[in-house]
Amino acid sequence: MGGKKGRVRDEKRGEEKKILEEEKKRLEELRKQAVAERKKKIEIARGLVRILETTVDGKLKLQHGLLRIRGIGHSLAPVIPLAAGLDPEMRIGNLTDEQVELIEDVIRNPLKYGIPPFLLNRRRDPETGKDMHYSESDLFIRVKQDIERLKKIRSYRGIRHELGLPVRGQRTRSTFRKGRTVGVQRKKK
Repeated sequence: MGGKKGRVRDEKRGEEKKILEEEKKRLEELRKQAVAERKKKIEIARGLVRILETTVDGKLKLQHGLLRIRGIGHSLAPVIPLAAGLDPEMRIGNLTDEQVELIEDVIRNPLKYGIPPFLLNRRRDPETGKDMHYSESDLFIRVKQDIERLKKIRSYRGIRHELGLPVRGQRTRSTFRKGRTVGVQRKKK
């Protein structure tokens, strides 16, 4: 009664399994080909590129590689390649020396290339009153000078820096206890 139908069903299942296995093999081959094509596309001329005193991995895209440079954040990094007339998706290893110099110049003088002042990290400098942008060692020196100025004029922030305490209004009852022994002493019985 049900024997013939069962055999037909088993045959169909067997055929379906064969078709699925063939489909899986075909998809795996397509994946391998896609990976090989991607590897061919990512041919990099240089492995490491030096931009403004920072060594950047050549495999990174231009926009992401610029984030490795101190003083360049997420808002400024995508604007720099556009201001320089370069493709943000381009790999850093494929940049020519002239393009690297152009990027360095854009970073040093962003206003000259039409980058708006609100993207700069030093607007209305206290000493000069100009909008400026610092990166790498210049930024480090400026931050250190600012802290020293705050200490010199004895502002609240300067005093907090001197004492090694949090500057931005955090609570200190339970955190920032490094270097001191803090605890409650019990009464002796």
